[in-house]
Amino acid sequence: MLDPTGVVTSWNIGGQRIKGYAPAEIIGQHFSRFYTEVDRANGKPLRALRIACEQGRYEEDGWRVRKDGTFFWASVVIDPIYEDGELVGFAKITRDITERREAQLRLEQMHQQLAESQKLDALGQLTGGVAHDFNNLLMIISGSLHTLKKAVGDDSKSQRAVSAIEGATKRGASLTSQLLTFARRQSVNPQVIDVAERLDAVREVLDTGVGSAVTLQFDVAPGVWPIMVDLTEFETALVNLVINARDAMTGGGVITVSARNVTLGGETDTSGHVAITVEDTGAGIAPDVLGKIFDPFFTTKPIGKGTGLGLSQVHGFVHQAGGTVKVASELGKGTRITILLPRKETAPAAEDANAAEIGGSGIVLLVEDNPEVASVSAGLLEQLGYTVRRVANAEAALREIELDGIDLVFSDIVMPGKMDGLGLARHLKATKPGLPILLASGYSDAALSVRGDFPILRKPYEIHELSQAIAKLPR
Repeated sequence: MLDPTGVVTSWNIGGQRIKGYAPAEIIGQHFSRFYTEVDRANGKPLRALRIACEQGRYEEDGWRVRKDGTFFWASVVIDPIYEDGELVGFAKITRDITERREAQLRLEQMHQQLAESQKLDALGQLTGGVAHDFNNLLMIISGSLHTLKKAVGDDSKSQRAVSAIEGATKRGASLTSQLLTFARRQSVNPQVIDVAERLDAVREVLDTGVGSAVTLQFDVAPGVWPIMVDLTEFETALVNLVINARDAMTGGGVITVSARNVTLGGETDTSGHVAITVEDTGAGIAPDVLGKIFDPFFTTKPIGKGTGLGLSQVHGFVHQAGGTVKVASELGKGTRITILLPRKETAPAAEDANAAEIGGSGIVLLVEDNPEVASVSAGLLEQLGYTVRRVANAEAALREIELDGIDLVFSDIVMPGKMDGLGLARHLKATKPGLPILLASGYSDAALSVRGDFPILRKPYEIHELSQAIAKLPR
């Protein structure tokens, strides 16, 4: 109970349990001592009593202070007490609902994470559909370029235009691949890479991403060993680490990307690892947060400013590649994140953008529902020396194969009808095991379940890639 001015006049065992005061310590004291300093400065205690008088009751949830100075979340109800129409005091009930509030906050966080997950899943589905259609468009452009190159001859101006189109097509294919990686809808394709070469290749992208207030430095030791990773995932992990470092330095600073060879087990570690480190001069990570930074959806950024998936992608990529991640951070002095990836003995094979086209002969059954893509693909096959028969779906393909004379089936995966390209391939493998089958895909969920059963040529492809894919087919 309080008197009309807010002085405590009675105290029960519940008040003592929640707030820590014995009756002798609190009776005669003003109830404002239960409020925070900010609330007292803002006149909140007396305002609560005034509202109780004006409206007949005051109800509020908010922070209150115990005797030992600790805070708890309270549900407070204040009722005015009248005798013969005169205010004689207030009845005040306080409940400690800290645990209930924390449970509610956890539930809200789970709902937010679920919403974020559903949003990303929807984005992934949308991205997959767009990627399929976009890669078909790129296939038409890319496939037509081979014809254009021969048509323009030695005209330097036309050659430059064709080269510009070719570069834009490759950039478009790369962009689509990155979108699929972000949406977690790109199958892992490990390959041996030269670390120094790849760091140099993404340097311009990273420079653009950090902005003018941040200095990006590279420190790559000579003779860094090759590693075997999915190239797109590797580059995505680098971008995620650098962007996180940038966001930790609101006033600008320095980010250093370094790479060097290490032997984790000393002389007993004969295989060795490559350590790639991203270090910043930012605010650092608090010790209570450090253990959560790789958790999916965990982020210290404001809502809408981060998905909480950047560092979880780094963690997933590194462990999938057989490596580990180490973090060192000190508040006010920055953060250093190191990914350790196993050394790969074999050096990466040099890529030849103008690899030789391998000619062929025989009849190829081309199964493609998109007429423009089918026309381009048929043109490439004919330039390689093959005779082409075209059908638009799996059912038509099965009828054509019954006529015999087919030496090779080249089928898109996504097609209308009851059977897609993968279903066709599996049916043919069971009924005609000696018939070579090559699949093509701009993207599809079905392609993720191939699991190496059939070779897949990713759209958009060039004529030399098509010829080499056919040459590698078992006969």
